[in-house]
Amino acid sequence: MSVWDKKRDIMRRYDVTARIYDMRYAEEQAAKIEAALRHVVVKAGVVLDVGCGTGILFSYVADEARMTVGVDVSIKTLLKAKERAKNHASVHLVWADADNMPLRDKVFDRVFAITLIQNMPRQTETLNEIRRVVKDDALIVVTGLKKVFTRSKLEQLLKNAGLNIIAMRNEGLKCYVAVCTKA
Repeated sequence: MSVWDKKRDIMRRYDVTARIYDMRYAEEQAAKIEAALRHVVVKAGVVLDVGCGTGILFSYVADEARMTVGVDVSIKTLLKAKERAKNHASVHLVWADADNMPLRDKVFDRVFAITLIQNMPRQTETLNEIRRVVKDDALIVVTGLKKVFTRSKLEQLLKNAGLNIIAMRNEGLKCYVAVCTKA
């Protein structure tokens, strides 16, 4: 299966589950976000939510950030995110692939990649694309599902992508939550 076939498969899966996504995963996603926000201050920065899905992160960061951009490959989850974004004037949505974001270099102060990396066929490329769009002093949050990654495998992936882990949380979660900077 080609890279694009895998991406289309993921897109279709999220398109099909978009209407029930929050019912199934909102609580789990909230726990990941809250774990990350113990180490990340958003105040007045420019935030990117890569793989934003239905926009659960918006209610946590949009009022603190100067601007929040949500990127997702699934149009149906973006339509759900659009409903959430109505409550936040500073949220903007982009329908795009996380490996080819139509965004300028070095724009974002904070990036969240929650439940993204395990869905990407070329994970290092995805992380390199994230590195491209963040400022040099940015904080990057990446989660890795425990049934896909061991802690050491996720740490190695992040290191290979040029990221330094400054905090790693996993207690009570189905994933590891890594807070990183550029190496």
